[in-house]
Amino acid sequence: MPTQLPVDPNEHRLREAGSMELDPSGEGVAVEETVRLIASNKVEGAPVYNAAGEELGTIHNLMLDKYTGQVAYAVMLCGGFLGLGGTHHPLPWKALKYDPKVGGYVVSADDQRLMTAPRYSASEDPFADPQFAGRVDAHYGEPG
Repeated sequence: MPTQLPVDPNEHRLREAGSMELDPSGEGVAVEETVRLIASNKVEGAPVYNAAGEELGTIHNLMLDKYTGQVAYAVMLCGGFLGLGGTHHPLPWKALKYDPKVGGYVVSADDQRLMTAPRYSASEDPFADPQFAGRVDAHYGEPG
C-alpha cells in the first residue's frame, strides 16, 4: 500500500498512485520524479548549499529508517576528488530543504554548527555504533 501524501492540486499525475506503470510518454522507464516525489538515485549527487548560497558538497547517499521507511539522514560528501578523500557529514533529513532555484538542497544549519558536526571518512562505519545517530541528532537539535 503506498504512502498517503497530501494531494497537491498543482501536481501533474503521470500514473495512478501505487502503480508500477511505466512512463506513459512511451520512453520505457519508470517515473523517477514528480513535483513532490523524487527517486533516490536522482538525489545522490545533488548539490548542498548553505543559506548564503555557497556550495558545501553533494549528497553521497541516504540513510533510511528500516522500520518507518522514512529518510533519516542525507550523507553529504565534502572535499576530495572524484569521491575519494572527502569527509562524510550526516545531516538530518529535516535539516534540508529542496530549492528549485539552485537545483539542490539548502541546509538550515549555520557554518559553526556544520564545522563542529559529527563526520567520518570513507573507511569508517560510524552508524555501526548505535549512539552515533543520537550524537548527530543532538548536534543538530533533532529529537534522538
